[in-house]
Formats: sequence, structure tokens, C-alpha cells
Amino acid sequence: MKEILVPSSCDGQKAEKFVRKYLPEAPLGFIYKAFRKKDIKRNGHWIKKDDIIHAGDTLRIYVTDQQLEDFKKERPAVKRAFPYPIVYEDENVLIVDKPKGVLVYGDKTGVRETLGNAVLDYLYLKGEYDPNIPGFVPSPAHRLDRNTSGLVVYGKTDAALKELAELFKERTQIHKTYLALVLGDIEQDGKVDLPLWKDTQKGRVYVKSLQNGGKTALTLYHPVKRFGAYTLVELDLVTGRTHQIRVHMAAIKHPLVGDEKYGDFASCREVKAKTGLESQFLHAHTLSFGQMKTPLENLAGKRFVSPLPDNLNKVIEILCGESLN
Repeated sequence: MKEILVPSSCDGQKAEKFVRKYLPEAPLGFIYKAFRKKDIKRNGHWIKKDDIIHAGDTLRIYVTDQQLEDFKKERPAVKRAFPYPIVYEDENVLIVDKPKGVLVYGDKTGVRETLGNAVLDYLYLKGEYDPNIPGFVPSPAHRLDRNTSGLVVYGKTDAALKELAELFKERTQIHKTYLALVLGDIEQDGKVDLPLWKDTQKGRVYVKSLQNGGKTALTLYHPVKRFGAYTLVELDLVTGRTHQIRVHMAAIKHPLVGDEKYGDFASCREVKAKTGLESQFLHAHTLSFGQMKTPLENLAGKRFVSPLPDNLNKVIEILCGESLN
């Protein structure tokens, strides 16, 4: 039998979700059976899997020591300072400035030096997360590709992460913009309204009609600085499809500079030789919040900015003969 005190970060979770996170290697059938057999109790009383648990509740899970060992896996965390810029932080939210080349999540190689692990290490240092206490794990509310730099938002509590996820899904009270250097001269504002389809086998995204499985995708763009052969554009994702900016801009013959997956390959080779840029020129630039409700009320009306990094400014300076600094 294992007795667990529910931490404040897990307040309001369903019992099933809490147990699944506490025993991440347990088969789902085992967990459901434990609820049916009344092997999971809260404050001395058996509960159903959909019951809500609260901070301070005591859960008892009747498992053997061997089952506990088999079904748990250690969460890697060490106490250390956060190595990247922190843009904003309160008790519910952490907004950080991710450098290019850093994974948000781990990959198949098992690399540990990810943004997510750096966040957990930092919160462990502060005493706001403990890998030895089960339940909620602070997580990002959205994704950025490894080679896209800029703002990433983390929910530090279960309630905050749920609300952030809803914001990014609805996109009415949150506004996020990107900066990209693209090929060609863009003279005026425009939009790309082309459905996208993801080939999970190839890891690529294609323009495809709605009738053939494509999903609605809309990108707005605004030229910030024109250089003749290149344009620095600000992009607003009305929808949030995988690789949306890269595919949409390539579709209108203005691919991102350095994008070897969807861009102009001859240009990529030339840019790499001149500047050393080995991936797409894309930066998550601003993040604005509208009306917010608990627990995100502190974010209401706030706008956060991540300046274009020095390495990308250097690319503009070499290619275009101008500096934005």
C-alpha cells in the first residue's frame, strides 16, 4: 500500500489522471481494475476514477512493492538555475525565451538537455516541483521546433496548464506573432488560406484540399523590412498547424531563408556558405494576452517580446547589408 498526500499543484485533478501520472508504466486496464476493486481510497473512502481530488487529500493505492517498482519511473531532475532568459513568472505561469537548437521535449535519442527538463530542474531548485512527489508535472502549453527560437509558455499548475491549452486552442484572447526572413520582395500585407495535411510517416506537411483530408489553416503576414531579394515579415497564425508558416510561405513562393525542408535548396546552400545558417530563419517574437480568468488573471492585458537574437540579426547583416540593432 502506498499513501500519498495530494500537492497543491494537483488540486482539481481527476483521480484517474493523478494515479496514471503516479504510476506512468501501469497498464490502463490495471488502473481501471484498481478503481473497480476499491483499491484506491481518498481520506479513507473508496473513490471512482472520475472523482475530483484536492490539495491535502490523502490517497491510498493498494499495490505491492514490486508493482510499485515496476509501474513507476524516476523523473530526471536536479536542482539547478535556469540557463535561459525568463521573460515572466508568477505562481502559475513561466514564460521563457528559448534559444535556437534547444528541444522543447526529448527525442528518440533520449537526450536530456531539453527546455522541459531545464524548467523542471529550475522549479525543483525553487521548491515548486519535486520529482519524488506524484501528480502534476509542469509542462509547455504549446510547441516550438528545435530550430525555432523565442517565447514558450509553461503551466506551473494543472489549472493554469488547462486554461493555457484552451487559450491556444481558441486563439481569441491570446495573440502570438513570429518573425521570419523570406525570399523575395513582399510589398504589402497578405494572407495565406490553404488547408494543410500532415504525413506522419514522412514527417512532412503538404497543402491539400479539405475534401482530401486537409485541415483549415490561415496565416497573416506583414512586411516589416524590405531588402529587395529578401523581406523580414511578421506572421500571425490564426490557426496552429504543424509547420504552418514554413509550408504556407513556400506555397506563395516566399519560402523561409534557410529552410531545407520546404524552401529553395539552392538558396539554402548559398545562405549557409555565407552566414553559417543551417535551418529556417524563424523566431517566436511576441505574445499578448487579452481578458484572462483565474488562475491567469495576472496576465490580463500583458504583452511580452523576445527580441530577434544576435545570430539572426547577423544573418540579415551579411545577406542584406543592414543591421536591425
